[in-house]
Formats: sequence, structure tokens, C-alpha cells
Amino acid sequence: MPSTGPTLGPHVAYSGEPGAFAEDAVLAAFEGPVPVPVPGFREVFEAVTTGCLPTDPPDAPPIVAGVVPIENLVNGTVRETYDLLLEHDLLIVGEVVVPVRLCLAALPGQSIAEIERVYSHIQALGQAETFLRTRPWTLLTTYNTAGAAKMIVDRGERGAAAVLSPRGAAVFGLDVLADGIQQVPDNRTRFLVLARRGAAPALAWRPDRPAGPMRTTMVLAVRNEPGSLHRCLGVFARAGLNMSKLESRPSRDRAWEYVFWVDLDADAGQAERAAAELRTDATMVRILGTYGCAPEG
Repeated sequence: MPSTGPTLGPHVAYSGEPGAFAEDAVLAAFEGPVPVPVPGFREVFEAVTTGCLPTDPPDAPPIVAGVVPIENLVNGTVRETYDLLLEHDLLIVGEVVVPVRLCLAALPGQSIAEIERVYSHIQALGQAETFLRTRPWTLLTTYNTAGAAKMIVDRGERGAAAVLSPRGAAVFGLDVLADGIQQVPDNRTRFLVLARRGAAPALAWRPDRPAGPMRTTMVLAVRNEPGSLHRCLGVFARAGLNMSKLESRPSRDRAWEYVFWVDLDADAGQAERAAAELRTDATMVRILGTYGCAPEG
């Protein structure tokens, strides 16, 4: 009987290049995954929604999940992710927290004195701002930390360095000129794991992935009148549900009106009961997912 070869884990989309922090999130969340890099956050949502990339052949294994960053300990929330969650009908099925360790890396043989330009994602540049201010470097933004390294390698660009993870530097064969340059030693980023509704049973979580207390993420819109938001928040208080996060984003339906994103310490049943009561005052309520909290690490 011929061997069928090793069994591959789930195909999971992420934004960036190999060595990106988002790929770290894929590897931390799933058992033996096949990380699938795409150019941006929107492409992650589209890949999960359709189950494939536009260039995939018809018999390609399906993309069953994706990871996107939702907040960083230093730079706060990733607002593009909130907007894309509202735009797409995907389910949040998990979260993972990835430590952010940054280094400055360049083509082999260069010294830090030779560097004139530093490339990285804008958030990584902000997270290493204190270190980067020590020299008169020109700071240039790219779509991704690992993408900055790939660009330098593809161009053979001397006099340039990238801010990225040490693993990313190793993936692209760069020399680390300075390590641990993040200004907050325990900096980390929280990623959401997305799947199509009904697809969660196909996911293969890492067996050592701890199951924390349950969190529910929901989004709601309220009438533009006094007390509307207060009454909605009172629903959570009366139910004894802790609200760990409240974020507002502009509504796409009406100018100068907002939707509110809420993270609750709540299981699925508690969240559904709260949502039913909310609908008496809210003009829109959507539960985006109930999932186990990642350990703080």
C-alpha cells in the first residue's frame, strides 16, 4: 500500500511574509499548520471568506482560517481590523498573544554606522521609537516587518536596515545589528483567529494551547439620542458581565454616528441573552464570536 505522506495541518492565511509576527501567531495557534502569506489584512478576510486565493488551482487545499492583529500593548488597537470585521461575515473562533521582540537587521557584512535608512511597518517603527531616535536615520514605512527584510534582500540594498523579529531576520539571512530594541520589554500583540461560520470544527488547535476563560466580541449601534449608550451598557451591568474593552468606530451608514465594539467576559449563552435585551435600545447588534482568552504570557 503506497504511503500517503505526512498529514498537513490547516491552511491558515496571514498578512505579510514568512518570518512576520502574524506567522508566529499561526504557528502558536495551530497544530502543524500550513501558513499562507497574503499581502494585507483585507486579503486575509477574502481568503477565509472564499476558502482560497485568486491564484489557487481548483484542487488546492482550502484555507480554513486566518489570523489578523487586533491590538498591541504599546500602539493600541488596529482599526482596519475592526472595519473589516464589520464588513465581512466571519466568526472569531480564537485569539493568540505573540511577544514582540524587535531587532535591527541588515545585509551581511554591514555595520550599524553604515545604515542610513530603516524600513518597517509603522507600528514596529513606533514600538522601537526610543532606539531609532538615537541616530539620524531616515525611517520609511512598509506593509509588513518581514516584508521590509524581503525588500532589502531583493534589492540588495546596502545602507538599509529593517526592524523585525530575530526569527524574521534569520529567515531572510540578515545580520542582527541590534537586538531587543523594542521600548517596552514585555510588548506583545493580540491576534484574532477567523473562520467561516460552521468551519470551526475543521480547525486543528495545538494540543498544548491552554483554554482560558471565555470572551465574546460584539458590535452594536445605538440611536443618536441622550442615554442610548448608557442604557445598553446597563444591560451588561445587570447581567454581571465584565466589559474588558469598549471601542468606537465611525458608522459607514450615517455621517458623525458611531458603532461600538465590546469585549465581554461572557460565554455564548450569556452573550446571546445580553444581545436579546440590547435589541430593545440598539439599532444593530452582532455577535462576532465567543472564544477562549489567550493567556497573558
